[in-house]
Amino acid sequence: MIAPVRASLLALGLATLVACGPRQVEVRTAPEATDAQSGPSVQFTNNLSQAVNVYVTAAGGNELFLRQVAANTVEKLPVSGVPAGATVTFKAVTVDGSRTYQSRSAPLASQFLWSVP
Repeated sequence: MIAPVRASLLALGLATLVACGPRQVEVRTAPEATDAQSGPSVQFTNNLSQAVNVYVTAAGGNELFLRQVAANTVEKLPVSGVPAGATVTFKAVTVDGSRTYQSRSAPLASQFLWSVP
């Protein structure tokens, strides 16, 4: 009777070892969204001494927040949700709300250039 108990314990131990053993795991970062890679964007230059919040408004549409850009920085900001060729206006508001800058109205190209001030 001891032999079947040993066999059962051995089988249970072997099953536990296999179930809890090392597993191969692949870790990688998520790819950027397609819009960020190939969609329209604005290359924004903030020449101010403070950060600004950047927004885009399509003709007849709602204002969309793009990103906060640090002082004295150049960033490429993807413009998601607005098709290339749509007429847009960009707006930058200083983080303290004291100043607002607005771009001219223009068709959104694959890369729109804009700077403040």
